[in-house]
Amino acid sequence: MQNNASDLHISAGSPPIIRVSGLMKRVKGDPLPPDQLRQMIYSVMTDDQRADYEKNLECDFAIAFGEKARFRVNAFNTRRGPAAVFRTIPTEVPTMEDLELPPVMRRFAELEKGIVLVTGPTGSGKSTTLASLINHINLTQAKHIITIEDPVEFFHESKKSLINHRELGPDTRSFNNALKSALREDPDVILVGEMRDHETISLALTAAETGHLVFGTLHSSSAAKTIDRIIDVFPTGDKEMVRAMLASSIQGVVAQTLLRRVDSGRVGAFEILVGTSAVRNLIRENQIPQIFSMMQTGSRYGMITMEDAVRDLLESGAIGEEEAHRALLKSSDESSSESKGGGEYASAALGGGRMSGEGGSYEEGSIIDSGNLHDGKKSDGEGYSF
Repeated sequence: MQNNASDLHISAGSPPIIRVSGLMKRVKGDPLPPDQLRQMIYSVMTDDQRADYEKNLECDFAIAFGEKARFRVNAFNTRRGPAAVFRTIPTEVPTMEDLELPPVMRRFAELEKGIVLVTGPTGSGKSTTLASLINHINLTQAKHIITIEDPVEFFHESKKSLINHRELGPDTRSFNNALKSALREDPDVILVGEMRDHETISLALTAAETGHLVFGTLHSSSAAKTIDRIIDVFPTGDKEMVRAMLASSIQGVVAQTLLRRVDSGRVGAFEILVGTSAVRNLIRENQIPQIFSMMQTGSRYGMITMEDAVRDLLESGAIGEEEAHRALLKSSDESSSESKGGGEYASAALGGGRMSGEGGSYEEGSIIDSGNLHDGKKSDGEGYSF
């Protein structure tokens, strides 16, 4: 936390490593023996979590140390022994202004019904973006908000709205059960932490069709691919029905990634698809490849492609030319492969970029002395912790 790191990696046989602004940095210290590391991991687990970890060899949970230190944890096993990754969860929920979200996102938060999807690779700030949308609703509208997450990351205090957080494991057995139950709990807004399978997606679409505002996340790389992925999850015989449900309920898709700022920290780049009548018709008629050109010409509705978003950040001076080049290379590969169903992303454009230095593994001069940690301060405009 003193180094404004987004993640802490501990792995048997290696010293601790932190990720700062997307770059991996070693913490000066000795490699961690497997037995000692297992004791460290067990010390922050409950008895049930330890049993789950021993049975399934991996475990997801969240922990807190005081009011300002919360972490999402994944403990797992490797060939060398136990390992774990701790991701920082900010205790203060960021506002849309903090994150510099596009104005159209405010409209998404003020909708009465429909589905809004936030997508992107792991660590691209999807949870943070959704937390700011929920926070806006909580501050400005009297609604009943139900969140279903694995685990719960941002805790919202009920203000104008009533917010009920449900965590997979302690509070519900599955996303499906929680969604079915949510429809009978008089919600106005439902947040689905991850839409993993066709049953969860089907229930989320049903909730959106029946007058609820649904926010969900998916791991996809672009707005058009998000539509494809939702449809592809379903069996062939159901695809026509799903296209019709999605066309009637889709309000927006936000595909985001984090880029390194010129000074320090990271900034979000957002590709936005708005569910206009023309976009709904393309989905209904299975003309998904044409969505990209619709986004290029839909700026008056708030739509923007990733290429234009990155160029805007470059022109404003938020990111440098090298970072913009990597991101544009990635997005151009993506747009050219929309119809081919492939395409590799340059890892550097995902905010967790390629590192140089000795051995090609970590950036030069990236050793952090654990005995001499400085009091880090968040840089101006650095709204995303990951």
